[in-house]
Amino acid sequence: MLKASQEYITLLNKAVARELEVSVQYIIQHTKMEKILRKVIKENYLLDSTTFDAIGKFLKEIAIEEMKHLADAMERIYILGGEATTKPDKITIGNSLKEFMQLGVKAEEEAMDLYEEIIRVAKENKDRTTWQLFSQIYKAEEQHLIIFQNYNEIVPEPEMGETTPSEWRNIFNDTAYIAMLNEALASEISAVIQYTTQHEKADGLERLRKRKEALEVVTGKNKASVVSSMLKEVFMQEMEHLEMIAERIFEIDREALPQVKPLPEIGNNADDFIMLDRAAEDYAIKLYRQIIKTATEKGDIKTKRMFENIIEQEEEHYWKFDDFVP
Repeated sequence: MLKASQEYITLLNKAVARELEVSVQYIIQHTKMEKILRKVIKENYLLDSTTFDAIGKFLKEIAIEEMKHLADAMERIYILGGEATTKPDKITIGNSLKEFMQLGVKAEEEAMDLYEEIIRVAKENKDRTTWQLFSQIYKAEEQHLIIFQNYNEIVPEPEMGETTPSEWRNIFNDTAYIAMLNEALASEISAVIQYTTQHEKADGLERLRKRKEALEVVTGKNKASVVSSMLKEVFMQEMEHLEMIAERIFEIDREALPQVKPLPEIGNNADDFIMLDRAAEDYAIKLYRQIIKTATEKGDIKTKRMFENIIEQEEEHYWKFDDFVP
């Protein structure tokens, strides 16, 4: 296995923390678009396609690209013998298109400064692979920056409309209920980080490991590689859950709070991954059952149905992990 200094790993982890931050930032901004659209520029209702549609699409696309950068950076850290961080930099969402674009410009400028430093240090360390990787990422971030700058110039500061809430919306005045929905969002963010990190750790470490058994040699697989593939599928579904929950919170005119809770736990091998992920799914299933119960009591049928659909997939995840338990 390749080895790098702790100082070098710390520098690369700054990139991981930054990619974690913007991946969540951009996807939650994407989910907030409908809430903003309801409150601004009434002429938009006469158009088939608006600036909001274009920016909403761009934010989701860029969030997915940043997740790919995150995966590449994590994998490189594990190949170099380090441990990837699971703590994102501070996530800020904003309340308007203008703020989204300004925050995007700031995030991409900061990323380019950091990646310039990483490229320079990688060259000094003669780490050609890291140098090439972050050169490619730098190019992508530069393209993101240009788009954010362009939108920042053409998007006006909106005049936010005010409406009088209808009586049926009183069920959403329960702060404990909204806190519960945000707890679900936090658990999905945690799961995405945990499963992504484990996937990249397994992929990075197992790629370098020698096959010890005939079946491993013939198939090119082992337990860790199988678990890694499964985790990739699972965290993509968790990303969908994250998006659905955030959209629902914004739809009922409340704020989605991007927190990471519980803190992700990674482990050291495939057996650790399975036990930790089984526990994470157990946590989510119990929480979502509580949300379904409360939503039913309040008559919040849409939220109830959404979590019924989500919990079906969470139970599928649980049983997939449980199948690997000795």
